[in-house]
Amino acid sequence: MGFWNLAIRIIFLSQTTTGILGNFFLIFYYLLLYYKKCTLKHTDWILVHLMAANALIILSAGVPQTVALWGFKHFLNDVGCKFLLYFQGFSRSVSIGTTCFLSVFQVLTISPRNSCWKDYKIKVEKSIGCHISLLWILYMLVNSIHFAYTLVNRKSNNVTRKWDFGYCRTVGLSEIGGSLYAAFVVCPEVIFSVFMVWSSGSMVHILYKHKQRVQYIHRSCRTSPESRVTQNILILVSTFLTFYTLSSIFRGYTAVLYNQNWWLKNINDFVSLCFPSFVPIILIYHYSILSKLCLGWIKNKNYSVSF
Repeated sequence: MGFWNLAIRIIFLSQTTTGILGNFFLIFYYLLLYYKKCTLKHTDWILVHLMAANALIILSAGVPQTVALWGFKHFLNDVGCKFLLYFQGFSRSVSIGTTCFLSVFQVLTISPRNSCWKDYKIKVEKSIGCHISLLWILYMLVNSIHFAYTLVNRKSNNVTRKWDFGYCRTVGLSEIGGSLYAAFVVCPEVIFSVFMVWSSGSMVHILYKHKQRVQYIHRSCRTSPESRVTQNILILVSTFLTFYTLSSIFRGYTAVLYNQNWWLKNINDFVSLCFPSFVPIILIYHYSILSKLCLGWIKNKNYSVSF
């Protein structure tokens, strides 16, 4: 197990480092764009919130797991463990909700002008900041209710099962706590996933019809910027759904087992961090962010030299 322990340590360290650098790089990039242009596209604002939620997932889940794998075990007490689990659940929910909002918003953006969604598109564009802020506040309150319940009932005699996360130990949920978690957290996540599947299917349908019209009008016409952005969001949403489905399967299977399996736990932790860690790479590649930064730096350098 010595070789596999070292391999898993390196994998988690690389994954956590990639996630932190990638998410904060994109946040810095969009803030720099806002500083230079004093405005951002609606899609970019949603991506900023998505990167912030993903960064919080990495900091609250990836960093403690990596620290525990490198030998610093159980450095948090029960209260600290529940605080960390609160931030993990809160940031995960915001990430799911923001990804769903991004997908639905893009459907409204590319919908034809004669569609029934045109009135909703204008309303959503005017209040996009309010919708995103409401999402953060709502999940902050929902997860705080669940956190307060688990904190009050941490010494309950009815709970016999303890969860070992490596960096801390805590008691499992009672039947009431599990019902609250399912009602306020799991069910909305499932609904968001259904909305993402629907919006992805709608985007594919709209793009297919648009492609047919373009080929009929002019076969050499290039793909529009809206289509390219939609394709990028489709890649992002499909990546999220893939990793989220795998993570849900592993989490459900882990919850059924009384004795936690070492391999299953590490695979579950790795899959749970894949989306927040690797989605910045997808965005940087498909939006050609590095090339834009290099071109901007070259232009500024040439301008300063000629001046």
